[in-house]
Amino acid sequence: MSVGHEVRAPSGDASAGELVARLSEQVSRLVRDELALARAEMSRKGRKAALGGGLLGGAGITAVFGVGVLVAAAVLGLATAISAWLAALVVGVALVATAGGLARNGKKKVGQATPPLPVDAIEGVKDDLHTVKEARQR
Repeated sequence: MSVGHEVRAPSGDASAGELVARLSEQVSRLVRDELALARAEMSRKGRKAALGGGLLGGAGITAVFGVGVLVAAAVLGLATAISAWLAALVVGVALVATAGGLARNGKKKVGQATPPLPVDAIEGVKDDLHTVKEARQR
């Protein structure tokens, strides 16, 4: 990846030392540019993740209040058929069983998650390495 840097074509009269110096300079610039790309990509992804996390947090808080109202309605509705303490116990046991199933599935999904990586930067480095290898074989 080249970000606005001039790449000089090797001239026939350049010494080996000059060519090595140019190579060192260009490789150094390439590494810096790739690191800058990775930082920018991760920063962009981080901002999106933070915004999404905030929205999910707000949704979670709202859902907790909604679920609380629904649980109260379930207990009150069941209390018309059986005694109130038994209705609360039945609803509580159902909620704990549901929470256990969700926790088990959630743990499995988290274990399958891959770490976030700067995919574009990695692909750029792979392309650069491939180009260097091709140039070396000529």
